[in-house]
Amino acid sequence: MEKQLNRPKKAGKVYLVGAGPGDPDLLTIKAAKLLARADVIVHDGLVSREILDLASPSARRLSVAKQRSLHSVPQGQINNILIEEAGKGHLVVRLKGGDPFIFGRGGEEADDCIAADIDVEIVPGISAALGCAAQARMPLTHRDASSAVSFVAGQCKGLSDQNWAGLAGKGRTLVIYMGVANAEAIVEKLIADGVAPDLPVAVLENGTRNNFRALRTLLTDLGDLVQRENIKSPALLVVGDVARYGDAEDKFREFAQMTGVIA
Repeated sequence: MEKQLNRPKKAGKVYLVGAGPGDPDLLTIKAAKLLARADVIVHDGLVSREILDLASPSARRLSVAKQRSLHSVPQGQINNILIEEAGKGHLVVRLKGGDPFIFGRGGEEADDCIAADIDVEIVPGISAALGCAAQARMPLTHRDASSAVSFVAGQCKGLSDQNWAGLAGKGRTLVIYMGVANAEAIVEKLIADGVAPDLPVAVLENGTRNNFRALRTLLTDLGDLVQRENIKSPALLVVGDVARYGDAEDKFREFAQMTGVIA
């Protein structure tokens, strides 16, 4: 154990950096400085081109983009890339959409780096939930609507393995990441758990980007909304009374009436 504790760290270093939801102006100052200094950038597919353009021209860029049911680079291999590159003495920026520690698997990457005696530092970013809600002018908590907010993954290990009891309903906000493809199953799960079918829901697509959309309806109509509006990832689902905020209340009611579901 003494030998392990006294063994010097390898010269390189890994920074797990949150790139935020897409807008390069929402990067932290530290993240921007690291991009300018990086020798190697290992980035997700959701990291915008505008953010990558802030990197040093000499930096090597390695894409480890993942898509639903199609992981081009397995997580274990990504971890190995970080360790190998830092082991060569490189300053490695692992650039992740949103925040590294909110559904970003940053914890796994940090653990493997530490186990390999690689110095690792976490640089937080604005999570997608915060960025999308801000653009929609939708408070995730509000004195009149919600005193609690929860973040869940809509596809992690299958919905049946997740316990969402008490996370959605009156006075609470539930933000669902990666839930668009499972929207119908999510509706069934929440209603089966006792959530009112007429609870307001918002879908926030392409948050902080030029093609951002904020669409609102009621829980029972969520699956149909995703289909008829052809909503694609990246998108968040916000379940709760706060979904009424941002756009005028009459716009929400107009949309609900148009779909045949009236609050």
